[in-house]
Amino acid sequence: MTIGVMDYKAGNIRSVETALRYLGARFIVSGEPEALAACDKLIIPGDGEAQAAMSVLNASGLAGLVRDFFSAGRPILGICIGCQIVMEHSEERDTACLGLVPGEVLRFPPTPGLKIPHMGWNAVRHTNHPIFTGVRSGEPCFFVHSYYPKPREAAYAIAHTEYGLDFASAVAHGSLIALQFHPEKSAAAGITMLENFARRL
Repeated sequence: MTIGVMDYKAGNIRSVETALRYLGARFIVSGEPEALAACDKLIIPGDGEAQAAMSVLNASGLAGLVRDFFSAGRPILGICIGCQIVMEHSEERDTACLGLVPGEVLRFPPTPGLKIPHMGWNAVRHTNHPIFTGVRSGEPCFFVHSYYPKPREAAYAIAHTEYGLDFASAVAHGSLIALQFHPEKSAAAGITMLENFARRL
């Protein structure tokens, strides 16, 4: 069982590598669609901006690779910007995204007393999705983002977080799971989620 960590010039891949190495998971890091296609599971990590990320995915053939993974029902985990680009559209520079989850990505509205980007620890209230096995609902996780996913149907949201408004902090559709927070930076709870993806999903 090999996990492909997709390198698409977005930041923060190193922390995902470190977490997977800690778990003893077998993985490769690559920006080559052919190499990733040979993997059993795919992680889309990173920090960044939607249009820049989609430009790399479209130019490199990685967009097609992700869609093929999804169509085949192979497990995918999106993290942070990897959670946003699986939606249909982002308000960030009016960007067409991968379209795997019906819905859009919106910017947090200005709210007195709240800073944008939303950065730091915040409670994640989750459903009983398998990615959260062994993780208490309401456990704090680490966020860094100015935009959030808004799935078209409530059933796609598997966790919510409050930051000026109640937003979907994790979504799932078929074989795809996408977390707006960073599990690799979310202490024991986040490591448990990554282990669930690596070993149980």
